[in-house]
Amino acid sequence: MIVLGIDIAKRKFDCALLLGERFRTKVFENNSSGIELCVNWIARHAGGSVHACIEATGPYAQAVAETLFDAGHRVSLINPARSRAFAQSLGARSKTDAVDARILARLCQALNPEPWMPAPRSVRELQELVRRLDALIQMHTQETNRLGSAHERVRGYIEESIAFLERAIREIKQAINQHIDLHPDLRTQRDLLQSIPGVGVATCAWLIAELNAKRFVCARSAAAFSGLTPAHWLSGSLQRKARLSKHGNAQLRKALYWPAITALRCNPIVRALAQRLSARGKHKMVIVAAAMRKLIHIAFGVLKSGKPFNPTLAGA
Repeated sequence: MIVLGIDIAKRKFDCALLLGERFRTKVFENNSSGIELCVNWIARHAGGSVHACIEATGPYAQAVAETLFDAGHRVSLINPARSRAFAQSLGARSKTDAVDARILARLCQALNPEPWMPAPRSVRELQELVRRLDALIQMHTQETNRLGSAHERVRGYIEESIAFLERAIREIKQAINQHIDLHPDLRTQRDLLQSIPGVGVATCAWLIAELNAKRFVCARSAAAFSGLTPAHWLSGSLQRKARLSKHGNAQLRKALYWPAITALRCNPIVRALAQRLSARGKHKMVIVAAAMRKLIHIAFGVLKSGKPFNPTLAGA
């Protein structure tokens, strides 16, 4: 299969199509018309489907990856750290967008990375809604903090901004609930997740949106995606204390913090875990992180089994 490397930026993306041992390259604008031109360019020069490798750079890569997938191409989203390591292994001395696109094509040819599958459209829309809600809440917090020390001359403007944000937050929360209600599969998942003590409506939306965006084979993979697995560091005689990796979805970690605090009180499985860790002398924040990780495991379990939370099974 012909391989294609794509280096994504905010306003444009560089393509490097590897035909035999020669590259054909082109730059496109990172918008709907530019992506459509790219699809036509691939069809003209490749004559069929290609295997495209794109660095996973969040929203900038999403539209390109989804359009190529819908057009019948095989798409792999690559961790930027992986592509950097591959570039170092090739001895690459220069770093430009065009060079990075070629390196991604070479990586695709050499390693044949696993294909990426987009989440269903209903999940992608929910993800956009919950992330927008998070942004609005952050802006509301910032404006509220500013109001406390604002000069009288600007207080009215800040109060107007706070009132606007509060209306927007209420509206988007309502939109999230309506969106879930409109899709039976999402509604079923919400009902399953709400059976978990400590998990409320807002957390359900985050879990549905983020966990459905990936296809996890086990609960540990879901925890790793959230950055909630321990990272060990051992080199020769040097060893550091294990810490959370935090290489994962920071928004999901943030969304799980307060539910974990609640679960420490009201969830029998999480409470028993906390008691065991406390007896071993673990720090409070270590226990909270373990509670967050346990909630991910429980959430994965109820979604995979399709059965509500059962403390007997969850503790097995």
